[in-house]
Amino acid sequence: QVQLVESGGGLVHAGGSLRLSCAASGRTVSNYNMGWFRQAPGKEREFVAVISKSGAITNYADSVKGRFTISRDIAKNTVYLQMNTMKPEDTAGYLCAADGGLYSNSAYFRSQFYAYWGQGTQVTVSS
Repeated sequence: QVQLVESGGGLVHAGGSLRLSCAASGRTVSNYNMGWFRQAPGKEREFVAVISKSGAITNYADSVKGRFTISRDIAKNTVYLQMNTMKPEDTAGYLCAADGGLYSNSAYFRSQFYAYWGQGTQVTVSS
């Protein structure tokens, strides 16, 4: 079983950047497909990005493609979400998630795909 702790959230002006971290413990991140989701008040949880177990596959929501980058550091057992050119609509609680099964192109964007979740970190983008 893996435990996930997010950090790095905060307040940033539109056009700015933040880097979120998801520190894993219990097992190494290379055993899991690792995803980032976000949820704004009154809205459903939304897929943001995923990196496969092998690290060879990454996918992004259309709304963040070209602005956000997911990566991992196995030595630090941490997954990152680099967020650039941020917009007010990026404001949300950001959650890290892990799944130990096979990577699936038909499922990675569904929150039900992931068995383990962190508590989240808040990101606020001011206009």
